[in-house]
Amino acid sequence: MSKLTIILLFFCSNLCFSQQKPHRPGDELRSLNWDVIGSVKFELNEKNELLPIYGPTINRFKDAEFDLTGYMIPIKSGKKQQKFLLATLPINQCYFCGQNGVPIMIMVELINAADFTDKPVRVKGILKLANTNASYEPPVSIKNAKVII
Repeated sequence: MSKLTIILLFFCSNLCFSQQKPHRPGDELRSLNWDVIGSVKFELNEKNELLPIYGPTINRFKDAEFDLTGYMIPIKSGKKQQKFLLATLPINQCYFCGQNGVPIMIMVELINAADFTDKPVRVKGILKLANTNASYEPPVSIKNAKVII
């Protein structure tokens, strides 16, 4: 019986690994504006809060119009999305499996809801920086945004 169990576990683990899509580095979006977002550093304080540290690079865009192209990562199910995460990698790239790591993400709040797409979207709105615990809420966001076609 133990040989059968080992064979079944081996078969199941091989099946699971074969189902993962390979990472495609060419899907990652890069731009000067993503570099600005990526300049934010984080510090863990004595209360175990992950707090953002904003340098001069991103501070000069604070409360100003900001344009960014990325992939929609929904935070609620539905065809229409008004508040979602925007990332440098598409949702099917398996962020949390340990191979690519977690990509840069920001929160986007649109004025009017837009259809979800797995293609890159370009948004334009006001860049907001918050001093909140990044473990619970993205500290960088684009508010009053519109999808630019």
